[in-house]
Amino acid sequence: MVDVTISARARDREAAAPAPLERPEFEIVPRRGLMIVAVLMVLLIAAIAADQLWPLMFLHVAGGAAWTIVDLFLGLVLGPIIGRMSIPARVELTTRLMPKMVLIMPAVVTLTLAAGWQLGVKEGTVLTSYPHHGWVVASFIVVGVMSVIALGLLEPANIAVLVELKKRRPNPLVIERLMKRFIYAAGVLGVMQVATMVIMTRLASG
Repeated sequence: MVDVTISARARDREAAAPAPLERPEFEIVPRRGLMIVAVLMVLLIAAIAADQLWPLMFLHVAGGAAWTIVDLFLGLVLGPIIGRMSIPARVELTTRLMPKMVLIMPAVVTLTLAAGWQLGVKEGTVLTSYPHHGWVVASFIVVGVMSVIALGLLEPANIAVLVELKKRRPNPLVIERLMKRFIYAAGVLGVMQVATMVIMTRLASG
């Protein structure tokens, strides 16, 4: 009788366990992409060391444009689509997109902030004597909050999803919860990018 009860409980646990998900093989951190990130960091260090206007401007604008495009696309276009996809479809998309995001977000954030600060020091826009210093401070606040969200919420949620998917029996509920956090963070970043564009165009127009 005891054996029957134990067997019944074991079957109940197996029935309650999440069904195995079919997922392709993937790397949490794409090794081939590390070389590209390394090249970008070398270019950034070289631009800062050279202290020339054009390289700093190029890296700041290129990094900022990439950051803006990624945030707007993820937050306002892809995010709502992912929220309506089935779990298997999310898994397929996640294993193809998210490993790339592990490298893209830190790289573009570092390029934008480091080159932008050096550019501000060189042009004097970070000084309190700058006529539009208030707008510059506003940009610091917005970009600072965006950096915290991107590296403190979006990136950890991204990595946590990939780690969960690497498990022998990943839990679909955990993946769904983490994906919601990722989508919400991307949505907030997309909206804040609009505020950044308003500030930047105001500064550019003088």
